[in-house]
Amino acid sequence: MTENTFDVVVIGAGPVGENVADGAVKGGLTVAIVESELVGGECSYWACMPTKALLRDAAALRAVRSLPGANAAVTGELDASAVLHRRDAFASHWHDDGQVSWLESAGITLLRGVGRIGAARTVEVTDADGYTTMLNARHAVVIATGSSARIPQIPGLADAAPWTSREAAAAQTVPGRLAIVGGGVVGTEMATAYAALGSQVTMIARDGLLPAVESFASDQVAESLKAQGVALHLITQPSRIERDEAGTVHITLADGTLLDADEVLVATGRTPNTSTVGLDHVGLTPGDWLSVDDSLRVLGGDGVPVGDGWLYAAGDVNRRALLTHQGKYQARALGETIVARATGASVDTAPWGRHAATADERAVPQVIFTDPEIATVGHTTASAQAAGLRVRSVEYDLGAVAGASLHADGYTGRASMIVDEDRKVLVGFTVVGPDVAELLHAATVAITAEVPIDRLWHAVPAYPTISEIWLRLLETYGRPA
Repeated sequence: MTENTFDVVVIGAGPVGENVADGAVKGGLTVAIVESELVGGECSYWACMPTKALLRDAAALRAVRSLPGANAAVTGELDASAVLHRRDAFASHWHDDGQVSWLESAGITLLRGVGRIGAARTVEVTDADGYTTMLNARHAVVIATGSSARIPQIPGLADAAPWTSREAAAAQTVPGRLAIVGGGVVGTEMATAYAALGSQVTMIARDGLLPAVESFASDQVAESLKAQGVALHLITQPSRIERDEAGTVHITLADGTLLDADEVLVATGRTPNTSTVGLDHVGLTPGDWLSVDDSLRVLGGDGVPVGDGWLYAAGDVNRRALLTHQGKYQARALGETIVARATGASVDTAPWGRHAATADERAVPQVIFTDPEIATVGHTTASAQAAGLRVRSVEYDLGAVAGASLHADGYTGRASMIVDEDRKVLVGFTVVGPDVAELLHAATVAITAEVPIDRLWHAVPAYPTISEIWLRLLETYGRPA
């Protein structure tokens, strides 16, 4: 067994772990990062990048076909094999050489294997051959191991070889019939992708489609999926799933409906990758989500930092916001926090302070790359009311904006903004429509900066762009007295 000492040890070399390590190294600390799979993590190989690559060609084709002159130039159908080939390139063909090279250039030491906390500030790394390396951390250990697809306890499912988001993102062939269990982001995006690639898609969603977003947005996605030939079975769930000897998947729904498919994708949520990191050695339960404070120190059941505050958790494992960009945001703050504490500098954890990760409580942006796209940040009307805010929501027809009508014939979309009536600031924004993703950051800035409504009137949108939706929403809300 080998033993090494570093200032910081990071378990998990996905985008979150990489950013923590990079920030600590830039602050003058030595860092070792531990990875049991591919350096770059879920986002690079099985989530963000390959899934959006699966969706992009079809989105571009739809955009072309919404313009009569451009549509006249389209002479063929979507080439599924070309889509998969391009997707493979964005997943680096599931090789992490480039990411490893970056770690080396950044001065971060990589150890491949399973990292497990053995004692305070100590991580044991066991490689594929069973050899163990002991890492001692002078200042901090960071858990950044992410999450995995959760497989529900449906009779027969485990033996039916279901797809998870990983298999859907990396499939080398397009199934003739694909059944999707779950109506969240993964389910609706993959339904959009595989319907465009030629699959006959069936969706089974116990809670309906995209229940966490405004209903006007989820309703438009549902209508679009039906128009693409996707069969929707909503407010029901499978009672049994089994695969026969010929490979066909048979699904029995709670209402007795029988469905057949060639593959079944389970997209019913996530579970933390914490079962093998040694939580039991610090008084926590293996497999649990980790609770953290705003400086991302792991908290025990009593709400007090574990040990003397040497253990941190960033990204999916702390369940604050299961999104890559939010995890990287946490990681940037955490890298600087560890450096500050290691050098004796003051740590600012006040709201919006340099070392506080608070945006995941107030202004979480997300784009759902369905057809049409949904972009949302901050509260929905329902979540704002549940939080006890006195709010007013206003909506506007996005298709009535001049820039949208230029963008595509028959453009259909809608936008809403939610105003905290006591503070007169924006606390939520949702928009649905073709190519609306790039509208989102303006709303994120307005919510994060708490720009007063009367000041937003002076942020003049260019004409004729889709961003003029901001003016229309403000007009609908009304001028300040």
